[in-house]
Parts: sequence; structure tokens; C-alpha cells
Amino acid sequence: MVIAEIDPILASLYESGIQAIEPGLWQVETPTHRLLVLLSEDQSWLRMMIPVASAAEAEPFWKELLERNFDDTGEVRYGIHQDALWAIFQHSLSSLTSEDFLAAIAQLTNLQERGLNDCFDKFADDQVVLIIQAAKQQNMTLDMTVKNLDRFYQEGVLGDLDTSPEMRAATLEAWRNRLQRLWPTVERPSIV
Repeated sequence: MVIAEIDPILASLYESGIQAIEPGLWQVETPTHRLLVLLSEDQSWLRMMIPVASAAEAEPFWKELLERNFDDTGEVRYGIHQDALWAIFQHSLSSLTSEDFLAAIAQLTNLQERGLNDCFDKFADDQVVLIIQAAKQQNMTLDMTVKNLDRFYQEGVLGDLDTSPEMRAATLEAWRNRLQRLWPTVERPSIV
């Protein structure tokens, strides 16, 4: 790919919002995202990046983000810069194809759209697995575990005592759904 191809490709994707800030730096502003396209000083490398969340919002999910970098993000990676979590694509310009460029933009916008939801779900699942392991170690059934959680909510150990019965029922239903999905996947831990 050559530098002259960048403008036409961006123009084919975005009707407006493309700014050539300076040579080797483009910014695309849309209602849903901001994409930066940068060339290295020697113009041999291209980097594209899109903000996903603030670093403070992402901090509880560092482990999940690093795991996703390893397993799920393809050619795009998460990184921290200027107190923000970014989805980043970096590639040698000489071996980059226009198809790679377009695919990278799609991957970047996909990660931005998903935000931290996948990380939160993984974090929540990991915590629920710990609850299931503890319950199974005590020979509790799924129903007994849900009843325990309901008692914890009624006593204010979990949630807020002022929560409406409808909200508590919805919360317990969400717990039940996650527990039911994960229960069969968790082995009873062996006692050491």
C-alpha cells in the first residue's frame, strides 16, 4: 500500500468527517467514533487507533483485556495512551494491502462498539464460577445457591435493602440465568 491510497479508501468509507491534520496524520470523526490514522516518522509503519473507554473505566478489566489481546482481537490490540483505552492496529506500510486496511478499520470499530461489555461479562462469569465452586464444595444444588443469593439480597448483604421487589426479582433472574449457564461447566473442587 502507498500513502496516496489512504485518502481514497477513507473517502470510500466515510462521506464526511475526514481531516488530514498534517502530513501522515488523518482523523475521522463520525457520530459513533473517532478514528486516527498515523504514519511513523519515516513513513514505513501505519498505525490506526480508536478510543474504547477511559483508562479508569478499563482498569478493573486489565486481566480480561490482556486475555482478549491474546485470544480474541485478531490483528488489533488494546493499549493505554493519554488516560484512554484504545483499540490499535499497526502494520508495515509496504506489506499492507487495501483489504487489510479495510479489515483493520472494521475490527477497530467492532472493538469500539463492544466497549468493555465482553470484559465485564468475562469478569462476571469468573466471579460466578467462584460462587459455583464454593456452592458445590458445600454440596449445594443450583436451587439452594439461588435461595442463598435471595436471602443475601433480603438481608442487605448483596444489593440495597430499599430495592423494589420487582428489581430484586429481575436481579435474581439474571443470577439464575448465569448460574444455570455456567453450573454444568464447573467441576466440584477437590478438597486438599
